[in-house]
Amino acid sequence: MTIRTVGVVGAGAMGSGIANLAALSEFNVILVDVEQKVLDNGLTRIDKFMEKSVKKEKLTPEQKAQTLERIQATTDMSELKAADLVVEAVIEDLDVKKKVFQNLDEIVPEGVMLTTNTSSMSITEIASATNRPELVAGMHFFNPAQLMKLVEVVKGYHTKDETVEELKTFSESLGKVPVVVQKDTPGFIVNRIMVPQFIEAIKLLEEGVATPEDIDKAVTLGLNYPMGPFTLQDYAGVDIGYYVMDYMAEEFNDTRFAPPMLLKQMLRAGTVGKKSGAGFYNYE
Repeated sequence: MTIRTVGVVGAGAMGSGIANLAALSEFNVILVDVEQKVLDNGLTRIDKFMEKSVKKEKLTPEQKAQTLERIQATTDMSELKAADLVVEAVIEDLDVKKKVFQNLDEIVPEGVMLTTNTSSMSITEIASATNRPELVAGMHFFNPAQLMKLVEVVKGYHTKDETVEELKTFSESLGKVPVVVQKDTPGFIVNRIMVPQFIEAIKLLEEGVATPEDIDKAVTLGLNYPMGPFTLQDYAGVDIGYYVMDYMAEEFNDTRFAPPMLLKQMLRAGTVGKKSGAGFYNYE
């Protein structure tokens, strides 16, 4: 199927970034969220991102205007009947995602691929909410989606090889580099490697070995990472990190992936997370 219109469900940081990326790549976009306020915030985020590109002369004002014209924002999910591909980017909650996919399966025409931007959850279980599991796969973009080059294309148990190949081609049309996750395993590739590093960094902090600042300096200067573990967790949202660790620990039945006590305490305090903007660097 030729992809001309991309549906994106969820207008948060990831969803709006994916919508912006697709529109910049000259696809028509249907951006859906249940709340108009979230949609408005998403469109504002897109506008600000492109305005920075205009100021850096990486984008002309005309290109920015044309990109915005390609994005249709709506709270009506039935509009996705016009999509040739859908990317779901809602909260990392398996039950919520399955409900979204159940609705999508009823709305989106047969033969259209449905993908999820989950960073760790089971593609197979999400696909079980549909009657087209062979057309369901993971498309894990990284934040910010407009800039980060990698896309993890994740096969569920029933995902056809043809679906994977089409998604690889689509990823490349967005200017991304796709890697294929052949087995539907929690955390896929990146989080499977990164989450244990986060956990060890938090344990170093718990044990009083070093401060967040010095741990970040050690990692960025010693391992040549562009961002330290605490800076990255604060950027992504420490609450999201907690849920990913908890999910992986349960799925693998392995305490190596269990969230450290400090992270649990931060979440219980209710003062940290992506929405509050608070994290390790301003947690008391």
